[in-house]
Formats: sequence, C-alpha cells, structure tokens
Amino acid sequence: MSQSEYLEVFIDESQEHLQTLNDNLMQLEKEPEDISIVGEVFRSAHTLKGMGATMGFEDLAHLTHSMENVLDLIRNEKLEVTSHVMDVIFESVDDLEEMILDISKGGDGKRDVGEPVKKLEALQNGEEPASAKETAASVEEKPAPKDSNNISEEYDEYERTVLIQSLEQGYRPYKIEITLDEKTMLKAARVYMVFEVLEQVGDIIKSTPAADDLEDENFETSFIVTVISSADANELEQRIMKVSEITTVSIEQVNLNQEQETGTEKEPAQESESANKAGDNSADSEPQNNGKPAKQNDNEKKEAAGKKGSELNKTIRVNIDRLDVLMNLFEELVIDRGRLEQISNDLNNSELNETVERMSRISGDLQEIILNMRMMPVDQVFNRFPRMVRSLSKELGKQVSLEITGAETELDRTIIDEIGDPLVHLLRNSIDHGIEEPEEREAAGKPAQGTVLLRAYHSGNHVFIEIEDDGAGINKDKIIQKSLKNGVVTEEDLEKMSDQQIYGLLFSSGFSTAEEITDISGRGVGLDVVRSTFESLGGTVTVDSEFGQGSLFSVQLPLTLSIIDVMLVEVADEKYAVPLSAIVETAIVNKQEVYSAHNQKVIDFRGKVVPLVFLNDIFNVPSKEEKEDDFYSLVLVSKGDKIAGLVVDSLIGQHDVVLKSLGNYLSNVFAISGATILGDGQVALILDSNELIK
Repeated sequence: MSQSEYLEVFIDESQEHLQTLNDNLMQLEKEPEDISIVGEVFRSAHTLKGMGATMGFEDLAHLTHSMENVLDLIRNEKLEVTSHVMDVIFESVDDLEEMILDISKGGDGKRDVGEPVKKLEALQNGEEPASAKETAASVEEKPAPKDSNNISEEYDEYERTVLIQSLEQGYRPYKIEITLDEKTMLKAARVYMVFEVLEQVGDIIKSTPAADDLEDENFETSFIVTVISSADANELEQRIMKVSEITTVSIEQVNLNQEQETGTEKEPAQESESANKAGDNSADSEPQNNGKPAKQNDNEKKEAAGKKGSELNKTIRVNIDRLDVLMNLFEELVIDRGRLEQISNDLNNSELNETVERMSRISGDLQEIILNMRMMPVDQVFNRFPRMVRSLSKELGKQVSLEITGAETELDRTIIDEIGDPLVHLLRNSIDHGIEEPEEREAAGKPAQGTVLLRAYHSGNHVFIEIEDDGAGINKDKIIQKSLKNGVVTEEDLEKMSDQQIYGLLFSSGFSTAEEITDISGRGVGLDVVRSTFESLGGTVTVDSEFGQGSLFSVQLPLTLSIIDVMLVEVADEKYAVPLSAIVETAIVNKQEVYSAHNQKVIDFRGKVVPLVFLNDIFNVPSKEEKEDDFYSLVLVSKGDKIAGLVVDSLIGQHDVVLKSLGNYLSNVFAISGATILGDGQVALILDSNELIK
C-alpha cells in the first residue's frame, strides 16, 4: 500500500472515530453516570492517538493523549461529568476535527494545541487535585506488579469488566511478556509488529508500559501486553516469535478469581472459568483440563471466531470516484439498451426480441445494484447536527433538545453531498428565530426547553426531510406587511393565496422578517438559496406554521438523480420527457370541457380547477398542419398541492432514461432540467414540472 493510500485510510478512519467521539460524548452528557459510554469514548481517543502517532501527526497525538488522561479520571470516577468538563472535551474534539480537515486538504496537520492541553491539564489538577496526583503517580509506576494474577491491583475497573465479559463470551485473557534482543535498533517498530500479529487473532486490552511510551521507545527491552483471544497460548507464541529480534515470550492466562476473592489463595484457573461460563450450574460441572476449555468447546469457539472474521471481511471501502465511473459506464449501457430495444421492435425478429428482453431484465437488476451501491443513509449528514445544536443553544442562552428519527433513510450520494448546508441553515433558523428564550416559553405555558424534530422518511420515489420546532411560529401579518413593502406581491395576489403560500414568501430573494440580522441566521436571509439548492436537485421545500405553536419546514427530494423513470411525450416533431415522480396521471379530455378563467384555460378535474399549460406555446414549437381533433392529450403533474395539465400532441410511453446536464452554456433554460439520448439517437429534453406549475 502506498503512502497516499495509507493517508486515505487514516483520514477515513479518523473521521469515523471523530464522529464516534461526538456521538458518545453527547450521550455521556445526557447519561453522566453510565461509565460504559466513557469506555467507548476512551477507546476512540486511544485509537485516534495511536493512528496519529504512527502517521507522524504529533500535535494530534499530544492532544488525544491529554484527552485520555481526563477520560481516565472520569471512568475511574475521580472526575465528575459536568457541563464545564464536557465543554473542554468538546473544544478539544473541535481542534482534532480541524487537524483532520487540514490533513484531508493536503496540510501537515500541525496546530497550536497548547491552550486545549492546558485546559485538559487544569481539569486533572484543578477540579480533583488529589485524584490527579494519584493518577500521575500511577502513571509513573511503569513496572508490572509481581503478582501478575491479581487483576484488582493491576487493571482498572473498565479493563476488569472487559476481561470478565470476554471470558463469559468464550475468549481467554492472556498476559504476555515479550523481551527484545538487546541489540534491537528500532524497538518501536518491533512493538508495532507484535501488536499487529496479536490483533489478527484477538484484542489488546492493556500494555505496560503504556502505548505512547512504547511508541517513544521509553522502555528497556521488555514489555507486557494483556490480550483476549480465542487462540491458545502456543499459537500466540508462534505468531509473536515470527517477528524478528525477539528473544523470549512468556505467556500466562490471567486468573480472574482474584476479582472476587482478593487476599485469598489462588483457586485453579479452571474453576473460575467454569464458574463464569456455567453460572448457577458451576457446582455440578466437572473441572476442565489444565485450565483450558474442552476440545469441543475450543473448536466451537474457533468456528465462531471464523464466522465473525468472515462477516467483517464482507465490507470494503470503495472510492466514490470509482462508483461515479461505474455509473457513467452504466448510463451509456442504458442508452445502448434503448437503442437495441428500438432496433428489435423495428426488425420484429423473435430470437432478437427474446435476447433483448433478457438483456433488459439483467441490466435492470444491474441498475438496481449500482444505484443501491451509491445510496447512503442521511445519518451521514444528520450526525453533525447534535453538536451544532448544543453549541448554538449555549451561545444563544436557550434550552434546545434535538430529536432525530429516520436517520437510516437512504439517498443517492450525489444528493447527500449537497443537502448538508441548506439543512444547517434551516436548523439554525429554527433555533435562532423559532425557539424562544426559556423565560418567554414558561410565560407562554411551555416547558423551558424547546424541541426541534429532525426526521427523514421514504414515500414513493421520494425522501422527505422535515424540521419541526415547537417555538414561536411565523407571524403571518408580518410577512404580509413586509411582502407588500418590498413589492414581492400585491394586494390582489394576497387575496388568492393560502396561508401556506404566504409562508412560502419567506423563500423570496432578500426577504427577512427579522428585526436585526444575526451571524447565526436570519429567517429569509439565504432561504432563497436554500430553496434553489433543493430545487436544483429536483426537490421542493415548503413551510407551514401555527403562530405561537411552532413551524414545519418540509423538503421533498428524489431518491437518485442519475437514471430516472419518465413519460415520453410528443409535441409536433419534438419529444420531451416528464419525470414520472411528478406525474399524477394522464388523461384525454374533450375540448368542450375546457373553459377560461382569469385569461387562463382550465378544466374541472375531479372537482378541482386545473390550469392547462400548452407546451407548444411555452417552447415555441412549430406546429404541424392543423388537423381537426376534438380532444386534448394531458399529462397531469403536481408540485405540493398544486396541479397543472400539460397539453401534448401524443403520449409515447414510460422509459428509463439517463439524465444529462445541458452544460455551462445552457444553465438557465426555463423549465428544462436536462436532456437524455433516446434509443433512436434523438435527444429529448427533460421537463422541470415545478417551473411549469409556478
């Protein structure tokens, strides 16, 4: 693997660990008594430190080491989880994120971490000075205790819990002392190789000296590691001895009996193991041979470990650029498939028809697989919002709870990459202008803490993302006054508009109801950009509100942008594609059923007045010679609760087409979202029904 590939893996895994840190720290703040969460946080920080040190990012390793010290105090219940403690840790995580971001952009990852390190050290020495001194003393005492079997003295509470649980799950805890050759030049490299071979068959729980000292070669020739593994001692020894410049390996199984019987004589290892595994039946169980599990159980464990390994190997990382190339190639295949279907229909050869039908089915399955490969859960976007909401609520002096549902809902990666910033803007608006101050909420009979709901769900070929708050809501009268003042609408327009349409004026360019613009948000400032971003993705955004009770922003997005289902229609000699997701139904109506209202031709469709849009007029299509026809062919399309009827000459049928951009020179073509190549080589423009309805 090249250095650049190592770096890519480092960046990917570091970002995952940072997200795990954020998630677990947020959970720890809610449940400060749950020590198991601290263990998860510690593990992520420790892994991040080791990765950073290995890659040579010293500032990152230094900061995570200081974080570890604080987390160690917390998990040993020597430091209480307070708001101040969490603020300091979160600030450190922010610095780590900045360093990883710099590295991902090609930087060296260097950062002045003196201030966050000083704050972390203050937590150790200031809030619990006695405990901190004890911790410092314990860190200085590097040599391992003589009684290697007394885990009460040698391991902390978290490590003891892991060791006991591992035994209950069928794994064995080993304490391994490794001695290097006195002439070894690169001791840290040998340690790394030992760790690598051990982690292939187990998990390292602890090392003495600590990992950072081993990395810095702050030891003589020997070091000790505690490992849990399903492998036996002989296999572990053979693996370790394959590493060069190692003279001796001493392995003994950790006796967990001392955890419950400190100060008594050591019981045989098998009795402890039997008791842990058999529970209440331990009194009736026969001792196992030499502290080792019976052969049958050992085989079962190996088989289980093998299954676990094979499951892990089913997941691989694939660069998104490769998926883009794969999608582009498949798009060309879809175009050729359409061409073959056209030729097959023209020739009307039965054998060719059968072959083309089979190819169509196979390529359809392939299409579904490729599209699913590109699908990602919206959690990729949502996971950064809890930290943002926490920071904003503190900055504004408000109490806000963010509740997320449907984070597992999947969208195309292309869309995922684009929706982050506009969603951030909507959330900031809800917190800044939606949620009231605690005193104001209590005066209105509401709980002091406001709630923002962020949910995602599938509906048909769309994904809906909704942001709902129980705040002050939107003042409709204020919107009306501002709209009239800015000339956005007229009095006549307002008379015809529903409440939801009036709230929609918030998305007008430059519109704002805020008394003063803040650096956090301004409802209306930038909301036009939010709307245009979603609409460029083939989506829509609407807003509804009840004054004094809260607001609901709803975003509708297509599942994917690359290959879409369309209805092909014909207008004179030109073909157009209408996205199937926008179509309500098709219809043929008698011209006598058409009447005029406000200089607009409309029809009465199922009790609702539906305006007609004549595509030949919209796109200036030269019409064919007039032929007497008493009927209109219609494609009824919708945008929210609005419906319009597109008048066409004929309906061709449903097709899968590849959405192609019109390019930079044709970026502002009215009501056209792209183009596609049909089976006969002809180009069909893809209609933007949202623009036509508007």
